[in-house]
Amino acid sequence: MKERIWKTAYQVYESADELPEQDRALLQFAKQSLQHSYSPYSNFQVGAAVLLQNGKMVGGANQENASYPLCLCAERVALAAAASQFPGEAALALAVTVHSPGHLIEKPAAPCGACRQVICETECKHQHDIRILLQGETGEILIFPSAKDLLPFSFDGSYF
Repeated sequence: MKERIWKTAYQVYESADELPEQDRALLQFAKQSLQHSYSPYSNFQVGAAVLLQNGKMVGGANQENASYPLCLCAERVALAAAASQFPGEAALALAVTVHSPGHLIEKPAAPCGACRQVICETECKHQHDIRILLQGETGEILIFPSAKDLLPFSFDGSYF
């Protein structure tokens, strides 16, 4: 038996004021996208924004459904909108933020497993890593160099 250790390095910023201008703008766009959340069942709003290679930003928000398996996560909404509006443009970064009317969320919420897989697939499609920025309503911001840092053993087309 062998034991292997997987380590992930990421950056932690105490506030958005510390971020480079482009990252601060992307996170702000994700926060603005929260207003488009349709979350009448959970009241948990998620906003996402994608920065594309052409400099454009595309937002997305979670869309719930009474039949929960049919819900759409903000990350996938933003990535699908970006791919539809700007086909062929690589995503450089994805910012994700959350809001709950019931209580203040001061820690980042990471993408679900399905979103992690879709982000990894998007990286494979464009052969370009996507930086992931995560923040709650307030608090520190985590930045991961790639979706592979969140899903190190992702499934991809190389298996076919």
